Amino acid sequence: MVFDISVATTWILFIALFPIAFFWLRRAWRILVRRDFSEVALKRGEPPADPERWAPHELIINGVAGAVVVCVIVGVVAGWMRYEQWSAVAGSTIWCKFFASFALSRHAHLRSGKKPA
Repeated sequence: MVFDISVATTWILFIALFPIAFFWLRRAWRILVRRDFSEVALKRGEPPADPERWAPHELIINGVAGAVVVCVIVGVVAGWMRYEQWSAVAGSTIWCKFFASFALSRHAHLRSGKKPA
């Protein structure tokens, strides 16, 4: 194996999966077990007026995305997934989680936003 930029980016992506999974599963744990809604549907660092209403949606987004990333990590370490498979699944999961969380935060803040002049 020749060490070049593609090998370096592959390792960076794989190593980055560990903290990503940790933070997403920690968020799901805080919502489910601790009933901490301070990180639910954040927009500019502020939660919506009724974060309890949006907590189940945020729990599902973070829980599913974190579980998928953990499955990818296990699949790579066990040798069950080729590079094309795990990078596609990991990349798609990361992007879908970001888009879903963004959409949820915007939807949760619709009524608390500024009124048009």
